[in-house]
Amino acid sequence: MMDRTFILLIVLLAFASCKTNQSNTQETAIDIAKVKVDGGLIPGVKNEDSDISVFKGIPFAAPPVGDLRWKAPAPVQKWEGVKKCDTFAASAMQPFPEPFYMWSEEFLIPEEPIDEDCLYLNVWTGAKSTDEKRPVVVFIHGGGFTSGSGSVPIYDGEAMAKKGVVFVNINYRLGIFGFLAHPELTAESPNKASGNYGLMDQIAALKWVKNNIAAFGGNPDNITIAGQSAGSASVVFLVASPKANGLFQKAIAQSGAGLLSRNPGADRTALLDLNHAELVGSEVADELNATSLEELRKIPSIDLQNKVRFNTHPIIDGYILPESVTKIFTENIENNVSILTGWNEDDGVFIGEFEKADEYKKNILEQWGDAGQELLRYYPATKDEVAEISQLHLQRDIAFGAQNYTLANLTSDHGKNVYVYRFTRRVPPGNYVDYGAFHTGEVAYAYNNLEFVDRPFEDTDYQLADVMSEYWVNFIIKGDPNSDELPDWPAYKTDIKEIMYLGDQQKSGVLQDTASLNFLHDQLIVE
Repeated sequence: MMDRTFILLIVLLAFASCKTNQSNTQETAIDIAKVKVDGGLIPGVKNEDSDISVFKGIPFAAPPVGDLRWKAPAPVQKWEGVKKCDTFAASAMQPFPEPFYMWSEEFLIPEEPIDEDCLYLNVWTGAKSTDEKRPVVVFIHGGGFTSGSGSVPIYDGEAMAKKGVVFVNINYRLGIFGFLAHPELTAESPNKASGNYGLMDQIAALKWVKNNIAAFGGNPDNITIAGQSAGSASVVFLVASPKANGLFQKAIAQSGAGLLSRNPGADRTALLDLNHAELVGSEVADELNATSLEELRKIPSIDLQNKVRFNTHPIIDGYILPESVTKIFTENIENNVSILTGWNEDDGVFIGEFEKADEYKKNILEQWGDAGQELLRYYPATKDEVAEISQLHLQRDIAFGAQNYTLANLTSDHGKNVYVYRFTRRVPPGNYVDYGAFHTGEVAYAYNNLEFVDRPFEDTDYQLADVMSEYWVNFIIKGDPNSDELPDWPAYKTDIKEIMYLGDQQKSGVLQDTASLNFLHDQLIVE
């Protein structure tokens, strides 16, 4: 009798356990109609295939307007009921988007809305339950810290979500709204710093992701930050910042690093320090006839945007960036993360008219002094056509190539994982001027978004997009782009300098122009 009773008890407990497990599974299923995040409940929408849930315009901080202009991002304001999140929120204040050079409409923000109330992010996920713990990527847009938004078509996250990651992209304050330093702003700040509000926004967004991404089936302990151009420089600054420590485990930096000066000579600096940035801010206030922060904060945002010429860039503020980013990396005190980085064959963005050979040579010798003759060996001026190519390559390498090359070398020298690429595929021009493998051209390939770009793509392009996006996903998952199905991508080592060439074919090889990159590094390194 006791044996029968014991057996019956075991069966009942097993049944109860099964029911409990079923109940727990139901409790962790994602209800797309009401996902709980900081601030309240939000609904999402399904994509056309009904396999990806999309959430757009989620606030990650309070609107940075009025008294919150030029302050660290404040916590999200709570809302009642379910907040609609099915359309992109406003892009940050910036110039009206107009296509120029190689950047056609799909590389730009929508014409509206554009507003100072801009601290929102967007999420794409294929997860069905909150316990799937999918790897997460947070993409930071480029635009020279003066333009851009998560609503740019080539930053869409659906294709990456279909490959198994949770994709997030973010907005942050730009221009004068994101990077104005001023003595009074520093004095009122509890951190005694001003000027890096855009970077603070990025950190606030990462904290939001860390705290909320599990509700979308993401793993808060497996986060990769990624960015291109100014977004890539932002990634490097976040890797350097102690305030971002622990918020991500991996970083992807595409064409931008901000580790070297862009000017030759003794007075070299990659970023302004706080004192110099405050002087610039004081000049801006004088130009606006504002004698107090109260007056500055009352100026309409459209007037600040249109009436002030402001050289926008993060600064060494002593708080977000406690010292030179180059020094932080050189001393190996940056956040310990794996890095994937690289640049494009035709990353050079040359504004204006090219100099003729004689003029180009004369200016190089004047600007570079004793180093000018050596520079002309790498970027020659034997005739006008050669000088034109040299100007493009020199601009590419100063702004991007030597920057990301330096990032790779510093990371590798300290024994950390780093993978380096060179994007060489000529983007089909179609009805546009042929700019080759132009700046930003690789983004649609890396995130498998060619469908958003109006170019006559060929099978080679779609194959490259499949391969690149698989490399990116693998790195997001495990910090290594490789898998059995892809060409081997060796980790970068400073003694070999082997990288992955991503073009008509995808194959590894030794970086060919190290002599010119080493020269630029030595001339432009920030001491």
